[in-house]
Amino acid sequence: MPAPAEASKCVAYVDNGAQLVPVAYAPAQAADTVEVTFVGHATFRLTTPAGVIIATDYAGYAGPGPVPTVVTMNHAHETHYTPFPDPAIQHVLRGWNPEGGPAEHDLTVADVYIRNVPTDIRRWGGGLERHGNSIFIFEVADLCIGHLGHLHHKPTQEQLALIGRLDVVLAPVDGTYTLNLLDMIEVLQDLRASLVIPMHYFGGESLRLFLAGMVEAFDIEVSQEATVEVSLRTLPREPTVMVLGGP
Repeated sequence: MPAPAEASKCVAYVDNGAQLVPVAYAPAQAADTVEVTFVGHATFRLTTPAGVIIATDYAGYAGPGPVPTVVTMNHAHETHYTPFPDPAIQHVLRGWNPEGGPAEHDLTVADVYIRNVPTDIRRWGGGLERHGNSIFIFEVADLCIGHLGHLHHKPTQEQLALIGRLDVVLAPVDGTYTLNLLDMIEVLQDLRASLVIPMHYFGGESLRLFLAGMVEAFDIEVSQEATVEVSLRTLPREPTVMVLGGP
């Protein structure tokens, strides 16, 4: 079992032959909230109860406010990473390993534990880049928050087991550059998160198609605000897609 999985509170495992099987985990409810702000494209700004600021798929801009404590990046193309991160950022977590092989992150910063599950990506010129993307998982305030990055393929059963329970999923829904919409909808149904926040859509059409595909199994909410406060206690009772910042 990978070291990050052993440390995780959002996933546990039992040995079932050659397979990893997720086991339900029910933590005590917490009153603390996490502030989630959609900056744009695939970048969210997460602020933990202890004041740790995390920017996802950071390409040099993390929205207004203090410099993030932690940034995550993915290797799909230049809108998801930067080779020149702000030197004031304390932790720069790349979703790929520049030296080859999968990236592995196992980091605790104040009240948040951060780990990743590597996935493959398509190369622009054809072929496959092994472990070029990571699904980053942030465990904070008894919540499990997953950012799917530039996901190109449906996760395998082993990857789903490594992801474990997610309460909030930040999901790319362009349907072209990342996973096609039908497969993305199936992935989100498999993950069974309480709250899905879409990202990485261009114009309204891909978002409209995504919402139309989710409406039977998920409630749909559209907020004109770019920020939502999330806690385990206030998660929606029914699975919900929430569009931040309007359509």
